[in-house]
Amino acid sequence: MPLPRRSSRSTPPARNALLVGTALTVLLAGCGADAAGQTTGNTPVTARSTVPLPPIYYVDPRGAAAWQVTEWERDGRGDDAAALRKISTRPTARWLVGNSDAVTDEVSRFLAGASRAGQTPVLVTHNLPQRDCGRQGYGGAESAGAYQDWIRRLAGGVKGRPVTVILEPGAIPDAVDRCVDDVDGRLALLRDAVEVLKSTGSARVYLDAGHPAWVRDGAQLASALRGAGIAEADGFALNVANFVGTPENVTYGHRISDALGGSVPFVIDTSRNGKGPHPRKTVRDAPSWCNPPGRALGAEPTTDTGLDRVDALLWIKYPGESDGACRPGEPEIGAWWPEYALGLAERASD
Repeated sequence: MPLPRRSSRSTPPARNALLVGTALTVLLAGCGADAAGQTTGNTPVTARSTVPLPPIYYVDPRGAAAWQVTEWERDGRGDDAAALRKISTRPTARWLVGNSDAVTDEVSRFLAGASRAGQTPVLVTHNLPQRDCGRQGYGGAESAGAYQDWIRRLAGGVKGRPVTVILEPGAIPDAVDRCVDDVDGRLALLRDAVEVLKSTGSARVYLDAGHPAWVRDGAQLASALRGAGIAEADGFALNVANFVGTPENVTYGHRISDALGGSVPFVIDTSRNGKGPHPRKTVRDAPSWCNPPGRALGAEPTTDTGLDRVDALLWIKYPGESDGACRPGEPEIGAWWPEYALGLAERASD
């Protein structure tokens, strides 16, 4: 089951470039091949983060939903504007997809706004070479060396300020599926990224581990997570840009955590999982993971989850951004789609 997602928008000394395939691509999904991944032994991974969980995540006042609320109020759509505040007033993540020249300033400005608000922002890196295995469009860094430079520039914008980073959604499940050219090279890039981001001293870093309908074997994912540096990270992330319900993700996360030794925490993307995934595989001749109808916002972002080993519920996918032009009339990937956002909000349980 593919993963839809957003396609948006301190620097230690550079190391020698790692050799990785340079095919470029865009959108999260499972390839469904044999499992793989670098194994680094079965020593239990111990959760030992030195960066505390934030009490509150950042609500970006310049998000697309906030602008839409203002426009609809001006146009007399008061009820719709009120519904959309369920998105505009909630913390959401900022996706970073490339451009080494701009990433330091982009991160610095975003973190500065969060600091002024007394909140902690969530960033998503989505720029790995050969990202998404060619399932929709193209994108990602041109080479391993370019990615390493980009990560270092990104870390340079942190400047000791608190931040939570979701590292490369889909990258590890794709490695397990072997739909990348160089599995070991990919895991090495992820290990390096974890090390660089953790060197800021203020970043919590979560490696992405897909969702329950993608790679079903927790031991396979645990092996790849070890190779990707989970021992130095703060945990892993589940359900990024997908619709799987929270209980299923908790059960799945426990299986992965148990395979890592039983103490590794995780976060769950609940941005659009309020009614779970669409019951059919396709909708109007397009995959049901892409802009499925009838979905709803999930539980609000929080670190007060009351769930074993669940550090936080987060809105990692920005609710209302298109998963892609999968059907006639649907916006391109990452484009703001106000009517779809409104449907998510109206169907939310609270």
